[in-house]
Amino acid sequence: MAYIYIVPIETSTEGWLEPLEHSVQSVFGVQAKCSRLPVDLGAVYDETRAQYNSSEILIQLIADPPADAVKILGVTDVDLFIPILTFVFGEAQLDGIGAVVSLHRLNNGFYGMPEDNRLLVERMLKESVHELGHTFGLLHCTHPGCVLNASTYVEDIDQKSVDMCPQCRAHVQARPDLPGGTPTQGFGSTVLK
Repeated sequence: MAYIYIVPIETSTEGWLEPLEHSVQSVFGVQAKCSRLPVDLGAVYDETRAQYNSSEILIQLIADPPADAVKILGVTDVDLFIPILTFVFGEAQLDGIGAVVSLHRLNNGFYGMPEDNRLLVERMLKESVHELGHTFGLLHCTHPGCVLNASTYVEDIDQKSVDMCPQCRAHVQARPDLPGGTPTQGFGSTVLK
């Protein structure tokens, strides 16, 4: 059996692991499996930015993938960046195996607002499905409400669904790396942003 591995990276799974496993299985049709894989956050910390390099986290996360892993999703609560951007909510290898998301900027507390655990989990589910969508070859989508819409601000995340539009869903379901999948030639209205 193949799995999408969910890897907590130096963070508690309380309140989000079960909903994430359910969403992953519901959206991608692949069973999720929580596991610990070695990731050294100290090695990817940038002192000048006081942030963690998400690309370097991905390198560690996928260094030795389990044989039954279709995809690997790392979840952390540290502030992520890539060198060309101030911050990222997450990062994924386009058409690769690995993705990572952070709870850090999805939390209302980061913006000086009252904590809202329900909203935090909802945002995390959307970002997790979004990043995993990239690992299945999806680019940013322009279909209103699709989870693959680009998100520059947390408010953008709040405006979209946790699900894919029909075109993005059809692309993922046709993937040869999924049970029952077959190769596909294209998938409608997506653009790189």
